[in-house]
Amino acid sequence: MSMIHRFTGAPTDCTWDKVIVRKYGDEFKGVTRQIIIGPDDQALNFAIRYFRVEPGKRTSLDQHPHEHGVVIAHGRARLQINHDFYELGPMDAVFISGNDVHQFTALGDEPLGFFCTVPAKR
Repeated sequence: MSMIHRFTGAPTDCTWDKVIVRKYGDEFKGVTRQIIIGPDDQALNFAIRYFRVEPGKRTSLDQHPHEHGVVIAHGRARLQINHDFYELGPMDAVFISGNDVHQFTALGDEPLGFFCTVPAKR
């Protein structure tokens, strides 16, 4: 069954109806995650997630077999992919290949927000 989650937030504080704001992990204070489209919506092939990273905070340094599609919604990011670093801003899009080491760090004084699409089965 198709699903709509209406946007209820503000440009730098994104929320959607019926979508839970979750901690990213106990060791990553200042980072939250929302599954906007996913298993609860009967999405069988992909999930769309939104991450909010407070200024100066970062996501985990990850490496796993599945690929990602990422779009920066707001704020500025420093993205590590393997041994390279990139600065990103709003509406920049990134493809992260499977098994690439990656991490997002919020730069500047405002929070970083990004959308991340991943396969449903990881």
